[in-house]
Amino acid sequence: MTIHLWQAFLIGVVYYLGQMGSPWVSLAGTHTIMRPLVNGALVGLIMGDPVKGTIYGAAIQLPFLAWIGAGGSVPMDTALAGTLGTALGMASNVSPSVAITLAVPISLIGTMIWVLHMTVDITFVHMADAAAEKGNLSRINFLHVWPPQITMFIFSVVPAMLASYFGAGPVKAVIGSLNGTPLHVLTVIGGILPALGIAMNLRAMNGKGTLVFFLLGFMIAVYSKLPILPIAVFAVIVAYIYTTLFLKNGSENA
Repeated sequence: MTIHLWQAFLIGVVYYLGQMGSPWVSLAGTHTIMRPLVNGALVGLIMGDPVKGTIYGAAIQLPFLAWIGAGGSVPMDTALAGTLGTALGMASNVSPSVAITLAVPISLIGTMIWVLHMTVDITFVHMADAAAEKGNLSRINFLHVWPPQITMFIFSVVPAMLASYFGAGPVKAVIGSLNGTPLHVLTVIGGILPALGIAMNLRAMNGKGTLVFFLLGFMIAVYSKLPILPIAVFAVIVAYIYTTLFLKNGSENA
């Protein structure tokens, strides 16, 4: 599958919209767009196969299930992992497991882009401080939004666009040269990484009054043979009742 220049540009835009600090998708939520499951579907839509993109995005999502960015730190760039991992995986026509092995190191490269972007933004903070000393509120508002967004747009779209457009061919050639045992090893590693993500998520859920709900959902899914959608609806109802009757009452009593 060939990635055209306009497709590479749109893939870069998807990556930009998934960056923390992008205000243009506040309705859907930046933390939604940055998920590989979501931006993988968007990349698949750009490349003409949203279903396949969703499959790749869902596979890439698994190692990042327990991802959290606290205090502005970005240990892994899930948005870049989802966009480039899906794009290069679809262009190279590899399995989702191999796409995971591509996405994980890509996510680490994305942290360098984030640090570079935040470093440049310090300049605008100092400019806003100078404007604050003069009482120029309109300039402070301008410096708070437009220069950082333009910088982030350039630092996001350009690398993702170039990597999508020029990287598909080299990645496809590398994958072709690894055909056989090396590619099988990558597939096995890609199958292990989702288990690691699920294990990290379970560890985060191992709190008082939390793990029991996971076990309840697991037992319902296994023994009731219900599809995941009605189970999710039941989970929402149980969560609403629990938060309304127990957590809310507990906070009021406190």
